[in-house]
Amino acid sequence: MLRVLAVEDEAPQLEELLYLLRADPRVSRAEGASDSTEALRRIGLAVDGGPDGESAIDVIFLDINMPGLSGLDMARLLSGFAAPPLVVFVTAHEDFAVQAFDLEAVDYVLKPVHKARLAEAVRRAVEQVAARDGRGKGGAATAQRLMPAAGVGDPDHIPVELGGVTRFIPIDDILYAEAHGDYARLYTGRDVHLVRIPLSTLEEQWRPRGFVRVHRSHLVALGRIDELRLDRGSMSIRVGTAVLSVSRRHAGELRELLLRQAKGG
Repeated sequence: MLRVLAVEDEAPQLEELLYLLRADPRVSRAEGASDSTEALRRIGLAVDGGPDGESAIDVIFLDINMPGLSGLDMARLLSGFAAPPLVVFVTAHEDFAVQAFDLEAVDYVLKPVHKARLAEAVRRAVEQVAARDGRGKGGAATAQRLMPAAGVGDPDHIPVELGGVTRFIPIDDILYAEAHGDYARLYTGRDVHLVRIPLSTLEEQWRPRGFVRVHRSHLVALGRIDELRLDRGSMSIRVGTAVLSVSRRHAGELRELLLRQAKGG
């Protein structure tokens, strides 16, 4: 059972988040803080009381854009603790996913928060608490069951990791990948996963599986392209709900591949 602190400076959003968390049977206690000062006070009480104290916190659901210390600043501060609470970022912005990944966040939930998506974040937090407690009590076997071996080779899946828990995502579920420096975001239509792999590496590995580069920023599963659009000399494609630009450099190859696909070749 999780003991949760939700930190959100917008009162209606904090109330909604607490309502959803308290309705989850895996959450034994959910309290709220409306700013970083109050959050740090509660965290201090939790640390002083120890893991079995009345104020103990297992996981913090943390907004990023807040007055004073941002959520990222708070997470960096917590990383210096000997046994910090886990962190789930809850934000309206996608742009901080790389920083969240580096700070070993359990999850990165986008607003507006939906019940099913929040339940998935709770599930991941429960797994990590179980793995952490198992390691602390010498339960290496428990932790091993929760974390697949990193060296396992599987050509049909790609490992994605958040907060030390590895999951294997079917490559056939991926619609497209987006470059983000030395990282790539993988879009499945339901979720977005961040991996520490350059897009150029994915292009090389996945080309035999039907993925094609359409732009310096995007690698797309050819069979998942729903529309090809031409507008005054510029080309774009629709993949699910996303519309992606096609660069002139890649337009010719894409046309040829789509024609070949339409002819059954």
